[in-house]
Amino acid sequence: MTEEKGEEDGEIRSCDLEDLTMEELSEGQAAAQALKDMLTLSSQTLVQAEVEDLYDEVRQLGQGRFGRVLLVTHRQRGTPMALKLLSKASTTRQGFLYEFCVGLTLGCHAGIVATYGIGLETQACYGFLSEPALHGDLIAFIQPQRGLADSAAQLCVQQLSLALEHIHSRGLVYRDLKPENVLVFEPGCRRVKLTDFGHTRPRGTLLRLAGPPIPYTAPELCSPTLRPEGLPIQPSLDAWALGVLLFCLLTGYFPWDQPLPSKDPFYQDFLDWRDSGKACDRPAPWVSLTPVADQLLGVLLDPRPRHRGPVGSVRAFLGQSWKEKAESPELARKRGERKEEKEGEEKSTE
Repeated sequence: MTEEKGEEDGEIRSCDLEDLTMEELSEGQAAAQALKDMLTLSSQTLVQAEVEDLYDEVRQLGQGRFGRVLLVTHRQRGTPMALKLLSKASTTRQGFLYEFCVGLTLGCHAGIVATYGIGLETQACYGFLSEPALHGDLIAFIQPQRGLADSAAQLCVQQLSLALEHIHSRGLVYRDLKPENVLVFEPGCRRVKLTDFGHTRPRGTLLRLAGPPIPYTAPELCSPTLRPEGLPIQPSLDAWALGVLLFCLLTGYFPWDQPLPSKDPFYQDFLDWRDSGKACDRPAPWVSLTPVADQLLGVLLDPRPRHRGPVGSVRAFLGQSWKEKAESPELARKRGERKEEKEGEEKSTE
């Protein structure tokens, strides 16, 4: 899986009403104000201490570009918790407070990692506490070229769609859905939760792509006609990312590298198939999926953001088969063709 590239965020502006209804604009502005108020309060209540003064480190749970997550226990009460530490060398105080406060704003939800109301500042890091996930993240469970079992994929997507709906109900857009940000709390992916809210923004925040797109990037952000000031973000961005993640869970690979027909033949094949309306024209990467999965992905992966189905669309498709039960000769052949095409692309870039 690839990492998300950097993106630049602007402000919510009332002049962008051609993209936002008054209700949508109001939701985003209310969310932005609530976060601003919480940032002010949290900034004044940070605990000034070193980690070892308060907690005993058990082991490291994860590490990223900007920090690491430790499993710790409270030195007096013995309570196990996850402590996310962000280096001051790569994270601003405002950036840390923002992620911390978004977690607090989302409150208690079964599909979202619970953030505890304790912010910490050490000499070298900022940190906050949350509930620990002892089974790692979702990427470790996705088998290359195979994905997850049908039932596990459906259970994951059902939980994630509910978590995203909760985020959207708060006037926010998650914007960073990928397996690395889905933590597993029970074996077999029976219970998963979203984490890492550093990219979450109020609805309507202006966004422009600062780096090349990745598979999860919605096509409207890649448009050459995107206005210089950026695009007001909408929950439809999360719906697109959920569709791409669902495809990964069912197949074990991305449907494309970037949603640009001029640069990615797999995405062009998808658009041609979608326009044809013929099931028999399905591209090679899609042959292991059932027509039901095709229909659901067609809803989530509509290139037109205002026609794209919401994340809750998955509920209408649960309980039906999303993966073909046996690999047919055609599927094996097309799987081999995809592998050869990918190998050819890699050689051409060397």
